[in-house]
Amino acid sequence: MDAMPDPQPRRVTTLVARGGEPLVFGLSAGDRCRVLDAEGRQPGLLFAAEGALVGDFTPSAEDDADAAAAAKAALAARGVDVSRLAGFRLFSTDGAPGTVAAFEATADAVVALTPAGSAMAPDEQTPPTDLRVEIATDAPPRGAAPPPLAEPKLDLRVRAATAEAYRVKAGDYIQIIDVDGKQCSDFLAFDAAALENGEEFGLDPTVTRTLMATANPGPGLHSKYFDARLTPLVEIVRDTVGRHDAFLLACNTKYYDDLGYPGHDNCTDNFNRALKPYGVAPKAGWPAINFFYNTFVGPDDSIGMDEPWSRPGDYVLLRALTDLVCASSSCADDIDPANGWEPTDVHVRVYDSSETFSRGIAHRMTPDAEPRLTRESGFHPRTSALTRTFVEYRGFWLADCYSAEGPIAEYWAARERAAIMDLSPLRKFEVLGPDAETLMQLAVTRNMKKLAVGQVVYTAMCYEHGGMIDDGTVFRLGEQNFRWICGEDYCGVHLRELAAKHGLKVWVKSSTDQLHNVALQGPRSRDILAPLVVTPPHQPTLAELKWFRFTVGRIAGAPVLVSRTGYTGELGYEIWCHPERAPEIWDAIMAAGEPHGVAPLGLKALDMLRIEAGLAFSGYEFCDQTDPFEAGIGFAVPAEKADPYVGSEALARRRANPSKKLVGLDVTGAEHIGHGDCVHVGRAQIGVVTSATRSPVLGKTIALARLDVTYAELGTAVEIGKLDGQQKRISATVVRFPHYDPDKARVRA
Repeated sequence: MDAMPDPQPRRVTTLVARGGEPLVFGLSAGDRCRVLDAEGRQPGLLFAAEGALVGDFTPSAEDDADAAAAAKAALAARGVDVSRLAGFRLFSTDGAPGTVAAFEATADAVVALTPAGSAMAPDEQTPPTDLRVEIATDAPPRGAAPPPLAEPKLDLRVRAATAEAYRVKAGDYIQIIDVDGKQCSDFLAFDAAALENGEEFGLDPTVTRTLMATANPGPGLHSKYFDARLTPLVEIVRDTVGRHDAFLLACNTKYYDDLGYPGHDNCTDNFNRALKPYGVAPKAGWPAINFFYNTFVGPDDSIGMDEPWSRPGDYVLLRALTDLVCASSSCADDIDPANGWEPTDVHVRVYDSSETFSRGIAHRMTPDAEPRLTRESGFHPRTSALTRTFVEYRGFWLADCYSAEGPIAEYWAARERAAIMDLSPLRKFEVLGPDAETLMQLAVTRNMKKLAVGQVVYTAMCYEHGGMIDDGTVFRLGEQNFRWICGEDYCGVHLRELAAKHGLKVWVKSSTDQLHNVALQGPRSRDILAPLVVTPPHQPTLAELKWFRFTVGRIAGAPVLVSRTGYTGELGYEIWCHPERAPEIWDAIMAAGEPHGVAPLGLKALDMLRIEAGLAFSGYEFCDQTDPFEAGIGFAVPAEKADPYVGSEALARRRANPSKKLVGLDVTGAEHIGHGDCVHVGRAQIGVVTSATRSPVLGKTIALARLDVTYAELGTAVEIGKLDGQQKRISATVVRFPHYDPDKARVRA
């Protein structure tokens, strides 16, 4: 008897229900769902039509009225009859990290899942966190496009190894989707009015690179693509990939002929055929914007390529700045990795100009995580009224500088008066449970047993080999309650993995979206903040607050946590609040600070301040190949900490046998010095500049540099190499750092 054929493999789609927000998705009969509570202690409320689901859940999800109402409203918006819903509860408030619930759809259904929870107060540790949904369904044919972002005006399939042309009106949005992943799509756009007048003005990659000063424009300030008249034709609104090409031609006959594939399909010929009805003259090779094409320029100026970064459903979203004739291809290249060796379909959708889409770049915390677009902090309504110069920073839009006076004036405000800055992208993790202290003692270099309730400590978090994961601050909120504040999303994953490895009963909950923060820094910051912060009797007043301590209270009636910490080298404070209350906090501080000359401060000014103060920045002073001693924060690795922790053995060896050291440099002259510049003694390179700035208060160029210990003594003369490192040298001298207030008298004031 013949063996039974294997059942058709199931396709798994992954979705994320964000903490406190309903996720609505469709299921077909027979679909199996698996919901993961990765962080633990996160109940989920599930709603679907009566009898549509069977599985691991408890009936009735009405105990959280707000979450239930939000879920029902979301279902009603999808046309679901909410009078015939069944509600279920997934997970408990003390569930272990990694708990899974499973259920199956017995009929086609539209489902709403909400990770339950309300706004978290700054002194609480109850953030609603994400739930991951995996849907296993009978595999559809390849090429199923993801759901549209809105109602499309045009829904166009570009079949593998073909091209299509289409018209787009000014203001409309163009979504170009890589349906199955690893597929390039060349894009052309022409001024439609000029074409009607017999003139051809299309996207010009060289002009675009020149005007935008970037290899590829991205969402934000430098987002436009131009033609040869220096006229912008489109701007990029969203990008879920972040790797494209604007250097090379679309593939063409000569490319394949030269490689021994005469007559091969190619994008240029496909474009020529698609654009002929629009009066566009044919070309032997089209200069295109090659979306999803993974090219790179090597150190020897060679241009290489590899498989695209794009995954199934990834896309770019453009906005037309004038009436356009556009063309999109599905690249025909199947002789190299350009399309993962197998060309597949591309999908194009056009949306009306009346639609509203957020701007953003997608980030993934880990390679298998779902992408998340750049978001705005709770303070964005106030900062965006003061500047248009925003940059994408760790998944948030932050002001680079403000329109009124610019970064130099902002810098002086912090040094002489007071400045306020949005630092909400800092990642926050609530660490709580009976083994919380044990986990933090294992995870960081400082001794958590010495940390008092109400105290803050700066520390490093390392890998086993001693390289740094991140730096950050630990707040002790209770005997077994900590808050880890850092810059790296991966820290939460690392802490949970470490807890699981050691069998610890502890929860690590992400609270970044529940806790946004501004810093108020400068010599007048205490005078501004002291009258505003109302604290209960058992908490320190602001005037009583010591360096690296925190208090809890209210500003203008809004709950806040205030810490005496900062990143400027000045007396200063950080104010932590729920994002819904952020505008009130900003308004209160700005009003109270007006008589003192308070000013908003952006990232450009902050960089000058932190370099003067000798403060480390991830990717500059440290990375996973740098230990804390080499990053200049050896003080955060106390030799007397007896308990073992991750990296302790490696750090003991490195402490005893240092090879590199972070030093300060005073630089001769005023030429630009930057991160990555080589440092020499004679012909030999002996180090690298990690950060540099022209110091306004010191009146000279200063730098931080990591040097071989042989040349790290104070007073050593070195040279910074420019051009090729040998032709041009700039003299510098090793000096004590921080350059500004090395004894930290100002922050301790």
